[in-house]
Amino acid sequence: MTKTIAFSLVVAASFGLAACSQQEANNTVNDSYEMTDDVSNAADDTLNSAGNALDDLANGVGNLANNAM
Repeated sequence: MTKTIAFSLVVAASFGLAACSQQEANNTVNDSYEMTDDVSNAADDTLNSAGNALDDLANGVGNLANNAM
């Protein structure tokens, strides 16, 4: 009888650990996706800033050329 109870407790504990391990794996995958999104957003922001700087430079050159005439 005690072996059956002990075995049942071991099985229950194993399922509990397996559930925690799966949840931990899911959290790790979600964290990876979030980090990927953060890096992608930072790259997009950097490219947009560079594009805006180039636009500003082109506008400044255009204004300079217009004022020289």
